[in-house]
Amino acid sequence: MDYTKLNDLRIFCPDSEKSFEDFLVNKKKILIAINAEKILNANDKLKNIINENIGYPDGFGAVIGMKKKGYKHAFKIPGCKLWLDIIKAHYLDKTFYIIGSKKHVLDKAVAKLKVEFKGINILNYRDGYIKSKNEKDELFKDILIKKPDIVFVAMGSPNQEFFMDELFEIHPALYQGLGGSIDGYTGHVKLATKWWRDNNLEW
Repeated sequence: MDYTKLNDLRIFCPDSEKSFEDFLVNKKKILIAINAEKILNANDKLKNIINENIGYPDGFGAVIGMKKKGYKHAFKIPGCKLWLDIIKAHYLDKTFYIIGSKKHVLDKAVAKLKVEFKGINILNYRDGYIKSKNEKDELFKDILIKKPDIVFVAMGSPNQEFFMDELFEIHPALYQGLGGSIDGYTGHVKLATKWWRDNNLEW
C-alpha cells in the first residue's frame, strides 16, 4: 500500500475503497482520519501516533496535498462512511466495541446497527464521558476481558487518538476514531448534502 508524507504526517494512498478495506483485514492498528487541520496543526505526540498507524485522507485538503505529491489517483475516504463499510464487510465474522458520543445517541446507534446488520456481535458499548479514573479503569478492564476485534472511538480529535493509543497498549486490535460519525448516523447531526460532498465543499 503506497503512502506519502505531508508536513511529516504519513498518509496512505489506496487505489480504491475496496483495496483499502482488503488492506485492513486482520490489521491491528489505529485508523486516523487526516484532514487539513491535522496536517497543519498536529503536535509531535499526535504525529507519532499517526505515523505508527494508518492515516487516511478523510478531508479534501489532504487529497489536494497528495495529488500535488504526484498521487493523481488520490481520493477522499470519509470516516463517517468507512466505519460502516468495515462493519458491512465483517459484521458476521468480527466482534465490535463502541465508545463515545452521548448515551442516548449511542443507544440509538447500537439499536440501528443491530437492525441494519442482523447478527452483529457488539460485545459492549459506553458513552464517551469518562468522569473518573475508576470509570476509565473499568472500561480498560472490560476491553481486556472481552478482547474485541474492532473498536470504534468517537470522542473528537485529538482526544480520541490519544485514548485509542492508550487502549492499544493493553489490547491490540483494529481501532478507528469516529469523531461525530455516530451523531451523523443517528440523525442527531445533519450531514452535508450529496451536492456539497460531490463538489468537495465538505471540509
